Amino acid sequence: MEFRRVILIILDGVGVGEMPDAGKYGDCGSATFQNTYRANGGLKIKNMLSLGMGRITGIERDYPVEGAFGKSAIASEGKDSTTGHWEIAGVITREPFPTFPDGFPDELIREFERLTCRKVIGNKPASGTEIIKELGEKHLKTGALIVYTSADSVFQIAAHEDVVPVEKLYEYCRIAREICRDDYRVGRVIARPFKGKVGEFYRTERRRDFSVPAPDGIVLDSLIKAGRMVLGVGKVDYIFGGRGFTECVHTKDNNDGMRQILNSMKRLAEGGMIFSNLVDFDMRWGHRNNYEAFGRGLEDFDRFIPTLKDNTVDGDIVIITADHGNDPTTISTDHTR
Repeated sequence: MEFRRVILIILDGVGVGEMPDAGKYGDCGSATFQNTYRANGGLKIKNMLSLGMGRITGIERDYPVEGAFGKSAIASEGKDSTTGHWEIAGVITREPFPTFPDGFPDELIREFERLTCRKVIGNKPASGTEIIKELGEKHLKTGALIVYTSADSVFQIAAHEDVVPVEKLYEYCRIAREICRDDYRVGRVIARPFKGKVGEFYRTERRRDFSVPAPDGIVLDSLIKAGRMVLGVGKVDYIFGGRGFTECVHTKDNNDGMRQILNSMKRLAEGGMIFSNLVDFDMRWGHRNNYEAFGRGLEDFDRFIPTLKDNTVDGDIVIITADHGNDPTTISTDHTR
């Protein structure tokens, strides 16, 4: 069968079980969907079950299923967003992006300070919400940039919007992106603006990712060369370094993302691809170990499925998948393999 439209929806971080090599990554026992389901005492997700999620995860194996379903294993090394999205687009990462469990090398930090004319504080793995609690006041007093990383290959820069205007923060991220190439091979540089007063800091929705440019061979390039439109929804164009999309609309949250998927379907009446990402599962709930909100998010998406189906036509294929896991029931606040 020839498909006219492809609607790809990535539930960011919604994994369905550990990989055989999960132990190498410290992720034994991780199973994002299953553990979230059980931690909440069950979820109202009849539409996801009807698409095969119960059989994939063993939650409700006998639930009647329509459509095709399966459980895929990542072939790439790593468990970060860039690696997962690139593989979905057809490129396998054989050598994982390096991580920095002891912080970034002194020479890299010194060069970043020289180019930005600002000092750096932090330079360690940390939770984004915790490090602004720890260093936010010092940042306000000194203007120094809060730089931190995680279990992924990320160079994150946090700054209060009253101290560093967001566009200036993006400029600093572009500088970091340039010097984090070559020997360092950092997967992503991420702007993490925040607001609020001491003791009440909160991150704003103006995050931006600056990824390594995607390599040759992604299917998105092939579609565009064939004259097809590729519409992005969410952060996806950032993950591919701006490559492979006709255009992309950024979203505030999952609900906005679901609305934009429907809007893009209306625009793509003549055929093409929608490549979308619903990031709240990962960014808002997985990294913060909030399994209750994670569960509510799954129920919200489940309620969206009938509307999604009502907007499909003959010749459409809808693919719902994930880029990695992010189990909110484990001690770790990082991605899971």
